[in-house]
Amino acid sequence: MTHPQQAPSGPRSALLPADAEPAGSGTDTRGPRLASVVVFVHDLDDSVDFYRELLRMEVTVRTTSAALLVGRNGFQVYVRTVGPRAAHPVGHVGAQYVIWTADGPEDFQRCERVLKARSDHVYTSHGEGFTVIEGRDPSGLPVLVAYPGPDEVARLEIIARYYA
Repeated sequence: MTHPQQAPSGPRSALLPADAEPAGSGTDTRGPRLASVVVFVHDLDDSVDFYRELLRMEVTVRTTSAALLVGRNGFQVYVRTVGPRAAHPVGHVGAQYVIWTADGPEDFQRCERVLKARSDHVYTSHGEGFTVIEGRDPSGLPVLVAYPGPDEVARLEIIARYYA
C-alpha cells in the first residue's frame, strides 16, 4: 500500500486536493458528485436481480435490453445487456471498479452474505480503519463494498490490489 507524504487531518480533507481552499474560506470547493453508473452485462435478468438484492435498489424503467435501478438516495445504476460473449478488458483506459459503501455494519454483513451466496470469488481486504469485500456479479465483473465509507474514515492509503 502506498501512503501519502503528509496525511491531512479529518475524514473529508483526505478527499480534497492539497491546493484546495478550506471550507468557509470564500472559495467553494464543492464540485460535481457521482450520480449514475452504467454497467454492461451478459444477462439482463440475472444482473438486475443481483444488483437489486445487493444494493437494495428498485427498477424504475426497463426495456428488453436495459434497466434503470434507483437507490433510496437517488443514485442510479443503468444495467445494459451486451450479450453473452462481450468482453470486459481489465487494464484498459476507463473506470475499472466501482466501490459501494455499506449503510452500516449490519448492511456490510448483509452485502457479504449476498456476495458469498451469489459470487464465485469473494476477497476481503482491510485498510486503515475500513474493510472492503470484493465479489463478482453474474457477468464476472468485480463488485466491491466497503465499510465504513470515506465520509466516515479518510482513505490514507491506496490498496495495492487495485493498481498492481
